[in-house]
Amino acid sequence: MDELFERFAHAVDGMAGLSGYPHTGRHQEWLDRLEINLPELDVFDELRPQPEIGYLTQPPAEISSGGTSISDDDDGGGIAAIAHAARAAPARAAESAKTALAAARQQHDLRAFISLADAESLDASAASAARRLREGAPMPLMGVPIAIKDLMAVAGFPQTDGSGGPMPQPSTHDAEVVARLRNAGALVIGTANLHELAYGITSQNPHYGWVVNPRGSEYIPGGSSGGSAAAVAAGIVRLALGSDTGGSIRLPASCCGVVGFKPSFDVVPRDGVQTLGASLDHIGPIAASVADAALAYSIMAGQLASTVSGDSLAGMRVGVPRNYFFDPLAADVTRAVSAVLERMRDDGAELVEIDLPGVENSAALQFVTLCSEATDHHWRRLCERPETLGADVRSRLEMGQFLPATWYVRAQRGRAALAAMFETALRGVDVLLTPTLRIEPPRSNASAPTIGKQIIPLHTAMTSLTMPFNLTGMPALTMPCGNGDNGLPIGVQIAGRRGDDWRVLNVSARLEAILATNPWRRIS
Repeated sequence: MDELFERFAHAVDGMAGLSGYPHTGRHQEWLDRLEINLPELDVFDELRPQPEIGYLTQPPAEISSGGTSISDDDDGGGIAAIAHAARAAPARAAESAKTALAAARQQHDLRAFISLADAESLDASAASAARRLREGAPMPLMGVPIAIKDLMAVAGFPQTDGSGGPMPQPSTHDAEVVARLRNAGALVIGTANLHELAYGITSQNPHYGWVVNPRGSEYIPGGSSGGSAAAVAAGIVRLALGSDTGGSIRLPASCCGVVGFKPSFDVVPRDGVQTLGASLDHIGPIAASVADAALAYSIMAGQLASTVSGDSLAGMRVGVPRNYFFDPLAADVTRAVSAVLERMRDDGAELVEIDLPGVENSAALQFVTLCSEATDHHWRRLCERPETLGADVRSRLEMGQFLPATWYVRAQRGRAALAAMFETALRGVDVLLTPTLRIEPPRSNASAPTIGKQIIPLHTAMTSLTMPFNLTGMPALTMPCGNGDNGLPIGVQIAGRRGDDWRVLNVSARLEAILATNPWRRIS
């Protein structure tokens, strides 16, 4: 590792010059950032995936069926109940959204939002929804208040991407996924705060304030979709949108004790959403329950409005990957996830221990892929307006210019091998079950945690169990399964084959029921 660091230390200035990067004199900042990611680079330096394997982005998955259709007479609880009540009384369709807006203003110290709607705009949107209802549109989200991560275009709101510089003018159009929710009757109460450019795990935003975890103000809410998760955990809304490049839906959902679902790659459209890693980015819901997430997902994916069946797990084969995902783990995480597995067994599931050879290379593959793609996408901004970026995001973006193109290609071959390995491993099971994080949510000023006898970099402890499913495009959901020694939530993660989104949702709904968890409660 020392030799690798020395190679980079001698090369960074010359490579920056070759890239034409105009901001010199940052040699020490680059080396400081490089040192943080040396473990990933050291692993990557030894990787030699088969050269005949070609891989860039996977084609969209074919989604299996399995959801239960929502009928007009079914209030179902959760956001389905809100929509049912609004359809029954269209003149009062804005009431839930106005209540949510008032709660957002009252809990402004959470810094969960960057921009908020006003009552007049909510009335206008509700009136438009009522008109479409009269014209025969089903409106499955009629009157449901939602928050949108401020990384997506939302008509009438500025899209800041959580970044610095002058406040943008309000968007004139919706991102495709936002349009689908609004066309179903949802009412946007505001745009949610995030880690700048979605490039981080803490949501400690230097421009719009650090998002507060409603479960414990001294602990991070997770990132990058921290504002979205905080808004749901605080009881402001039952549904928010997030994006997930290495875990950015699931990490904050786990830290805040709510449900977060990352669908299969590109099943939910990304048009109008700011890119971070073009082959890794996913859009999905953060919600108060699995049923809420499922209904929102069905609409976001352009399907018929559906929710989960929640059938018994009898006959379900649940893969338990004991290598990598379960070692190392904090003791309280081990206890919580072990209890979940026992409850699944009691419900009739068959637990099958499986091996996932090569999954330990995920962090190295993720680092090279994301660092390269993010720097490429934001290169002009980095060269022309670096002063508008926070220090951590600027350094991370600058690092991408130092990774050779051959490394990026090698990383994509490594991803192909990883995806093929998961396909093989999943032939004998229906879903995988893993912890979501290796540790309980860390404090805001936490350094590298010690797990067992190992000192683990914080970003590795937070993201190492979520990023494999971004690299492979597989669906994965986190839900709360208990509390850690610090009293904060612990999450369990259910993942499946690409396209098995509804299987993941249905298993998760049943697990939520047998754990008797209620992830959504108001925080006073």
